[in-house]
Amino acid sequence: MDSYQRIIQSKQQLAALGNITVRSQFGGYSLAVEKVVFALITDGELYLRASETLTRYLRTQSLTPLVIDKRGIAVELRYYHIDETLWNNRPLLIRLSKSALALAQQQKSARQNNVRLKDLPNLGIRMEMLLREIGINSVYALREAGAKRCWLRLRMRNQHLGLNCLMALQGAISGHHQAALPAEIKEELRNWFNCAVHVEKARQN
Repeated sequence: MDSYQRIIQSKQQLAALGNITVRSQFGGYSLAVEKVVFALITDGELYLRASETLTRYLRTQSLTPLVIDKRGIAVELRYYHIDETLWNNRPLLIRLSKSALALAQQQKSARQNNVRLKDLPNLGIRMEMLLREIGINSVYALREAGAKRCWLRLRMRNQHLGLNCLMALQGAISGHHQAALPAEIKEELRNWFNCAVHVEKARQN
């Protein structure tokens, strides 16, 4: 399927998101709703922007990330290939797409409002300073990196940062106080944390 046909298919399948506009980007095309980009089409394939919902899906299903050539260097973007399984499951595809759009809208709003890291739930000036030390200088950068990656980088600098820090980062990203995170998210983070600590101890030994 060529890119033109894929654009038509995408607009039809994802009409529930609103009026989808298309423009050239990265040698392909971007799909947007009210100027907020949530997906890309390149070489006739649709790639959906990463989101919390898509991240959970990737724990059980493997989707190929989009790789572009930037001045001769291969750069992996946080957009993932929509395969035939997802095309054949329209309700799931719409749910993943809505999540991608929602996160993109949040990120755009944060940039426009110039919200600082310390203004997010669970964070303060001290955590903002710690995050800046590892190169996380904005709300957008925090959301792009994700709670787990940020925690691992913080942990390398401070071994005393534990599960509460991980929960706080996740809550900051999703807009929740850490105590109000959904139970399934807490459980998944707890299991990941225990595994990460186990690996850390094994390396030290």
